[in-house]
Amino acid sequence: MYVERYGTGARTYFGLHGWSGGHSTFAPLVKHLPPEATLLSPDLPGYGASRPGRPANLDDVAKELAAAFDRVDSRTFTLIGNCSGALLGLAALEWAPTLQPRVERLVLIDPFAYNPWYFQLFMVPLLGKLAYYSTFANPLGRVVTNLSLRGHRAKETDLTHSFRGIDHAVSYRYLEILASIGSIERWARIVLETDLIHGARTFSAIKRSMGMWQRMWPHARVHTLASAGHLPILESTEELSRLLFR
Repeated sequence: MYVERYGTGARTYFGLHGWSGGHSTFAPLVKHLPPEATLLSPDLPGYGASRPGRPANLDDVAKELAAAFDRVDSRTFTLIGNCSGALLGLAALEWAPTLQPRVERLVLIDPFAYNPWYFQLFMVPLLGKLAYYSTFANPLGRVVTNLSLRGHRAKETDLTHSFRGIDHAVSYRYLEILASIGSIERWARIVLETDLIHGARTFSAIKRSMGMWQRMWPHARVHTLASAGHLPILESTEELSRLLFR
């Protein structure tokens, strides 16, 4: 996988972007990166500058991520998962449990704990793929979708911007992979220092997910960013950076 490196400090943060993002998802945080820190941000398999092609299944993605974690220079690192990147990071730690001791902290940003009904619609045979392409691959569909989601974002942000110029076959394949995960209880044994961060105006499924994550991990700290919707990295950059980099 292609991995962008920001900073040269000894404290390492490894950030995984969400469903339709890329390594630039974390770029807004760079101006708040402490001098003693390094932020590593890959393009997930099939995205951006990483090797093209659709991943076969969850194990395929987990294996590549685990290999990337293993190549981190520092002995320990903080793993950041944005939206669905949180699930894929946990899948990698499940696939390679020997890497878990190297993760000193988990930070999950607006992570789903289950597959909400609107994602399940995209999995309906034939009609689901048509609905996906009409919603996210079509420019007019993206405009309509972003307008309909204005209650879950800041006025100046676009929830569908990251779908421009991506390989939609890869994006749809990730939807299928995420739908195959099932219950988050599969990760109940991954017990690490954990921060759960979400926007106050995010989707109701994310808010419900916060309770599900915390029931599984009672030790996890939950942080609500008052000015953010589903895009805390863009909408509450400074406040999020304080939580991330402490």
